[in-house]
Amino acid sequence: MLSTRIIGNKIAEARKKLNITQLQLAQRMFISAQAVGKWERGESMPDITAFNRLAEILGVDLNYFSESFRSGSSESAAEGEALAEQPAALKTGDPGNKLKRDMSLGNWADADFSGLKNLNEQFSNSNLQRCLFIGSDLGGLVMKSNHVESCDFSGSGFSRSLLQLSNFAGSSFKDCNLQETEFTKCHVQGCNLSGGNFTNSAFQTSNFDSCDFSGADMSKSNILGSGISKSAFISCSLKETKLSKSYIEGCDFSSADFTGAEFKSGAFVYNSIPGAVWNQSTFIGMQLEDIVFEGSLQDCHFENCVFKNVTFRNSGLLNTFFKNNSFKRSTFINSVADRITFEFLKSGNADVSGLSVSA
Repeated sequence: MLSTRIIGNKIAEARKKLNITQLQLAQRMFISAQAVGKWERGESMPDITAFNRLAEILGVDLNYFSESFRSGSSESAAEGEALAEQPAALKTGDPGNKLKRDMSLGNWADADFSGLKNLNEQFSNSNLQRCLFIGSDLGGLVMKSNHVESCDFSGSGFSRSLLQLSNFAGSSFKDCNLQETEFTKCHVQGCNLSGGNFTNSAFQTSNFDSCDFSGADMSKSNILGSGISKSAFISCSLKETKLSKSYIEGCDFSSADFTGAEFKSGAFVYNSIPGAVWNQSTFIGMQLEDIVFEGSLQDCHFENCVFKNVTFRNSGLLNTFFKNNSFKRSTFINSVADRITFEFLKSGNADVSGLSVSA
């Protein structure tokens, strides 16, 4: 290990590459911002367990903190240029090219790997910047502890892949096939995932910030223990998707389809949902805040939820079940409900002025 000052510089450099503040890093480490500041100033050093967590969050290998680690841009560029000059070798399935296709423990910049195939597990502990993987076949790929910045994977296949402990910033996964792909402990920021196929995929303890999922198919996916903020899900399909213990804030779900979706033990706050489809959707133990429901809600279920500043405007509530909910400053405007739904709401002490009973 290096001196406290050099390690502090390494932490600061990796943090700034991710474009996160000391406070944001501290929150993910579950420590104070002052502790991160002391590390970066060389006044103290993380313990061994903190190094493991730091490596996960910063998308680096533990070797990054050792004296033997070299991040020289000249060496990385030379490696990228050498591979860029041999695209045919990278694209073939010839076992003799196995070493050339192994991209683990690498630093790659401005290389064109478009059309790459058969990486499988040979793509971990790497840093990639501005690389092209357009139209690549990356099915079954395993990515662990990677940092991927401003790369283009458009039109590539990632089905049944495992993306773990990695950071993705400003990269494009537009129109990619990510069926049955698993994101675990990843941080994804400012990425274009529009038009992607995420059916039967899993998002576990991951964070998605300022991403674009517009037009994506996320049906039958499982979003567990994750944070999603300031992202677009316009015209996205979330049919039968399960969202558990997740915090979803400030997102645009215009015209999204939540048919059969299940929200459980999380928060859905400050989101925009005009034109969204709510049919057989379930909310259990959810915090719902600053949301405006419009249009039809049919065969939906709300149980043990907290409604705060939630508005039902020009809504039709049909056969929708409300049980043990708390309605704080929530209102109904020019809305209508069937008799049973109306009685559920009234028994829950909701303010039903502005809600009429259908004939």
